[in-house]
Amino acid sequence: MIRILIADDQALVRGGLRMILDAQSDITVVGEANDGSEVLELVRELNPDLVLMDVQMPGLDGIAATRRICQGLAEPPKVLVLTTFDLDEYVYEAIRAGASGFSLKSTPPQQLVAGVRAVMSGEALLAPEVTRRLLERFVERPPPNVATPPELAELTSRELEVLRLIADGQSNAEIAATLYLSNATVKTHVNHILTKLRLRDRVQAVAAAYRCGLMDSQP
Repeated sequence: MIRILIADDQALVRGGLRMILDAQSDITVVGEANDGSEVLELVRELNPDLVLMDVQMPGLDGIAATRRICQGLAEPPKVLVLTTFDLDEYVYEAIRAGASGFSLKSTPPQQLVAGVRAVMSGEALLAPEVTRRLLERFVERPPPNVATPPELAELTSRELEVLRLIADGQSNAEIAATLYLSNATVKTHVNHILTKLRLRDRVQAVAAAYRCGLMDSQP
């Protein structure tokens, strides 16, 4: 069962999200918060698996709350941020804060539910074109260099190849088709990448690939 905490300053929005999520057999809403400070309290009290986090809330906003959750707890829940793609600065700041994915408030219910499950399974919930646009714009990267960035030196050549495809927005199934590998093998490579680089999920892996200049040094 996926245990979710909803954070939004509008009661009507929280109620609508609760109805959508509680209707699923594998999801339950364990609590609601109307600002970032309450989110922090309820995360410690309820220990949810995922926080559905609004960005703009009074007092402590969603980005600051995400940062405190992801960087201040030994085993933090995943954070799925509710946002709009025209607020690029907010989205990228949420990536840096540790968010695992993003969803529009206008997203159809079935897509929101699928997004929750995707984030909980370790997939990044961010459209490939949005990933590239955001990271090209906001990630500070070193000059192009054909050598493997030192931060990625622990990865094998195959793992580097998989990381490039992750950063290009491909799912495990798409990577498997591109590299002629099984889904299980790709999943193993992804897990090794996250473990070696000490990353929480694919969103952080994408950010690391761009930040280290890997996407500028493709063979």
